[in-house]
Amino acid sequence: MELDWNDTEDIALQLMERHEGTDPLTVRFTDLHRWVTEIPGFIGGAEKSNEKILEAIQMAWHEEYKEAHG
Repeated sequence: MELDWNDTEDIALQLMERHEGTDPLTVRFTDLHRWVTEIPGFIGGAEKSNEKILEAIQMAWHEEYKEAHG
């Protein structure tokens, strides 16, 4: 499956799996950016992200995290 920066929900699910137990609100944007670009099948150019995109990914991941950890 190919992912790009606008695949927020799918990226969030991948991050949940790859970084299980990590509270997304504790992750720095520099690390989040790197982790997203390291997801297998991620095709988005590293230079195409911005703070707004990273924040959207972080919030989607946070929603998944809240559901999983009550």
